[in-house]
Amino acid sequence: MPDKKKLSRLPSVDECLKSAYGEEWLEKYYRKIIVRSIRETIASKRKELLEGADPDITIDAIAADIEKNIVKHSEFKFRPLINASGVVIHTNLGRSILSDTALENIMSTARSYSNLEYEIAKGKRGKRYAHIRDILVELTEAEDAVVVNNNAAAVLICLDTFAKDREVIVSRGELVEIGGSFRIPEVMKSSGALLREVGTTNKTHLLDYENAVCGNTGLLLKVHQSNYKISGFTQEVPVPDLVKVGKEFRIPVVSDLGSGCMISLMPYGVHDEPTVQEVIKEGADLVTFSGDKLLGGPQAGIIVGRKKLVQKIQKNPMMRAMRIDKMTFAALEATLMQYHDEEKALKNIPTLRMLTESGDIIKKRAKKIFNALKKSVSDKAVLEVQPDQSRAGGGSLPEADFPTFVVSIRPQNMTVNALEKNLRLGDPPVIARIKEDELLIDARTVQDREVKTLIGCIASAFEINKI
Repeated sequence: MPDKKKLSRLPSVDECLKSAYGEEWLEKYYRKIIVRSIRETIASKRKELLEGADPDITIDAIAADIEKNIVKHSEFKFRPLINASGVVIHTNLGRSILSDTALENIMSTARSYSNLEYEIAKGKRGKRYAHIRDILVELTEAEDAVVVNNNAAAVLICLDTFAKDREVIVSRGELVEIGGSFRIPEVMKSSGALLREVGTTNKTHLLDYENAVCGNTGLLLKVHQSNYKISGFTQEVPVPDLVKVGKEFRIPVVSDLGSGCMISLMPYGVHDEPTVQEVIKEGADLVTFSGDKLLGGPQAGIIVGRKKLVQKIQKNPMMRAMRIDKMTFAALEATLMQYHDEEKALKNIPTLRMLTESGDIIKKRAKKIFNALKKSVSDKAVLEVQPDQSRAGGGSLPEADFPTFVVSIRPQNMTVNALEKNLRLGDPPVIARIKEDELLIDARTVQDREVKTLIGCIASAFEINKI
């Protein structure tokens, strides 16, 4: 049985708050968090007493535990981390890193009032999308453009605008599932459009589309295979051929590109990823794509194409529910501005830089990490710089492997899973990958500014045992 006298000697919340520790906490942290942390700590000590333990329950003794809880509850849950996985557009890790220019533009406009919906020259209310329209039209050579909060929303609003209660013809080989188990047929159903599948999984012919057209056809939808590939005995109908059918029957052709590539990646070994500009030139009436994949900007769904169709989308009442906020505008405009100089875009937009960075630069970064680790953990692990493969990720370039260099770490006094967990639970967390009995640190996705911090995190991970 627990000692009731000891239970009664547990300090109260008020006593803790009025102590010297409490006064110090109240100067640094929020009162609600302090009270919550005190209650949690007292409850923990009460449980220990009830279980027969004999902990020191003075305020001096429990102050450290209270402060530990305060710090834990005061931390932001949304945190930066180091991506050492080699997956460049990592959906779980926030996809594309924003460029310095984009971050500066967010800061300068978000910390002040802005002309989000205000025409400064005329001194009256303006249109939200005017800020971004001109640059998108210039870069893509489309007639008009509008932006919503992600590419799924872009596809959804196109369907809702032009094909509600009407049929949308799609190849069976293009009925994709995107992240989070969202599927094209389900997006279509939500829009009120009626799915009309044509062809087979591996082969669809132009005649399949022509035979499916009827008086209730609202759209011809072409979905780019951005997150998967069908190989072997295959055939698909290219955009120019679909455009001919669309013109013959006066039906809009929408091309969902998904990844949003604006610069040809052929010089870097990627030969089957069309650019937005190419698809516009092929005659697609509307093209939808993401802002946070290969474009390298913030999460957004971009729609470019014929002016008459874009203006109709803008009048759709759903636009208000899908519109982007001022910080997304700031980041997207700053990202797009950098595309005026392709060479600078490849260098300054992190996603493009990481995807196109030379093996020599990556190897140099890997050796820098390796040399630093030799000084701190060489007695605890076998280290080696090895060639390996990185991936684009984020539902982009599914078959493209990017040669990279990794630092392999084979721990000697703990399991590789224990090391991975220690890194993941560190501050900041480090996300690496395991290959057999080695932990791999892929230098492609480690930023130069993170190297010193990464070395410290790895060294600390060998000093703790959380498993």
